[in-house]
Amino acid sequence: MSSTDEDLLVLLLLNNNNNNNDSQKRKRKYWVHPYLKKNADTLGTFSVAKELSLYPEKFQTFYRMTQKSFEILSELVRPMLHKKDTHFRKAITVEERLLITLRYLAMGGNVKAHSMYFLRGESTTRNIIAETTIAIWECLKEKYMPPPTKEKWENVSQRYLDLWNIPNCLGAIDGKHFKIKCPPKTGSAFFNYKQYFSVVLMACVDADGLFLTIDVGDYGRNSDGRVFRRSSLGKAIENDLLDAPDPKPLPGWDSKGPFPHFFVADEAFPLKKNLMRPFPKRSLNKTRRIFNYRCSRARRSVECSFGMLVSKFRVFEQPLACKIKSCEYVIKAACVLHNFIRMREGTFSTPSHPQSIDSMGVQNNQELPLIQVARPTRVAENNRELLCSYFISNEGQVPWQENFS
Repeated sequence: MSSTDEDLLVLLLLNNNNNNNDSQKRKRKYWVHPYLKKNADTLGTFSVAKELSLYPEKFQTFYRMTQKSFEILSELVRPMLHKKDTHFRKAITVEERLLITLRYLAMGGNVKAHSMYFLRGESTTRNIIAETTIAIWECLKEKYMPPPTKEKWENVSQRYLDLWNIPNCLGAIDGKHFKIKCPPKTGSAFFNYKQYFSVVLMACVDADGLFLTIDVGDYGRNSDGRVFRRSSLGKAIENDLLDAPDPKPLPGWDSKGPFPHFFVADEAFPLKKNLMRPFPKRSLNKTRRIFNYRCSRARRSVECSFGMLVSKFRVFEQPLACKIKSCEYVIKAACVLHNFIRMREGTFSTPSHPQSIDSMGVQNNQELPLIQVARPTRVAENNRELLCSYFISNEGQVPWQENFS
């Protein structure tokens, strides 16, 4: 083969390679797809929302809040979501951005399906959801999940006594795993003991099922106890940084002196002077079983909150398919919306008879893996024994506790 033929062959191969590379690049055929533009111009993206506004109960089912709450929410997030119109196109309104995001949180599923429903491009819809969940969290957290003050802690403690018959309690703490699709280059960091990938929500809840504090985003492989120690609340409890009320006597036990305020948690958490966990099953007697029941009953507030959160926002029924940071804001937005909706539209209340709650029995978290926890201090053990004695005393017992011991 002559040098001329070789040069020609090289040129042909290079040209073919360039053509293949060009074909592999995805070219944007339309700025706005004709189908979306035509139907958006004809129907308008608010057609369903406008029609639903005529039927309040349908609007609430569709978007998980009343129309009045939606209007208030729109004004709260407006500073972060308002966009200016340009010479080329009108900006997507705050209301539409909020409707898209609320519908996604309510139903979950494929973002593409939501984009077709609202007649917006898929990438546009995805960006709207990411931006709006951030706005919901940032604009609502100071009012609907503010850092508790001493006065707030005192109100929480009184409410736990009124609703759950447990004195000096500042909240129930627990962790919840939310399924995610495995993030790239993370190995098994997010793979948990339940055999799926997840991020963890560590939450403290008041007696009415409202979130007091949350930490989101820890690795799914970590135990609840470890996530708690790394959380802001865990560090605050460990280092006595909470603006908690001063110790006070248990009701009717003034002669015993002041007793510290405390949180309740399950067996995955460490026992501390201000954190009560159940007695281990291997050392149970009747008195300790009553203690475990009474603390378990108080923990029902956080269990109910997690149940309501997943029931209202069905996006959590399937793995979240987005970046980790976006997953965190989806969870944060759902938690603060939970508070927003319940504070506006009604909070949790107990049934008229305690056994309508307790009939389900004491939940033993049998799925928890065996973990090593640090040995509790003598002060923590003494506090638990004293509270245990209080629950069987005339001043501290409740009539039905014998049925669950």
